[in-house]
Amino acid sequence: MEDKSIGAVILAAGKGTRMHSDLAKVLHTIDGRPMLAYSVDLARAVGAERIVAVIGHQAQQVRELCAAPGLLFVEQRPQLGTGHAVLQARKAFAGFAGRVLVLCGDVPLLRTNTIAALIDHHDATGAAVTVMTVVLSDPGNYGRVVKDANGEVMKIVEARDATEAEKEIHEINTGIYCADSGFLFSAVTRIGNCNAQREYYLTDIMEIARRDGVRTQAYVAADAVEVMGINTPEELACARRIVAAWEDVA
Repeated sequence: MEDKSIGAVILAAGKGTRMHSDLAKVLHTIDGRPMLAYSVDLARAVGAERIVAVIGHQAQQVRELCAAPGLLFVEQRPQLGTGHAVLQARKAFAGFAGRVLVLCGDVPLLRTNTIAALIDHHDATGAAVTVMTVVLSDPGNYGRVVKDANGEVMKIVEARDATEAEKEIHEINTGIYCADSGFLFSAVTRIGNCNAQREYYLTDIMEIARRDGVRTQAYVAADAVEVMGINTPEELACARRIVAAWEDVA
């Protein structure tokens, strides 16, 4: 019988240089709580049984300020990209046979029903890996999602590595995934670093899935604001206003 359990890996190792602060990015607060806490709450809300935060910059401070029941921390040292980050969580998922969400510790506005819809789409399509995407009028420096005629994801191309034709694609990668655990932790051992940054990109698991002959899917989020990553003081201020507005409505 198919294992319907859920786990979550939260990427939270980055310094966040564009925040112009010595504080690790995921420790910046919204409504008095570290950003990372929002991703932990989200994972728990969709029933994640195992939650692992991959930390790096100011790791001890993150452990202290973001400690929560059932939350495990693993460290990424050195930090060699998102694929390398997920690889650090592999041992923590030994014996786990369900689905694994990959969440970002700097995406605090994502709603529970959106992640639940991602999981449902993943299950309904029989995919090995599903990436959450969003369509932007100006895709800028985001990774482009390249699909085949059937709508399956062929690859995700970082903007700096994209051809001119690929740069015309408006569907972009949010960095959020749902994947079968067996596939995910096998795939991250096979990622290479032949790219402009010499990093191990998690995005490469889509091409690995295609080579393995398993299904790849995209789930398009309806609201770009929900999947906004917080990278600058201006974006943090925006997120604080949105959360304050939610509380006013509540």
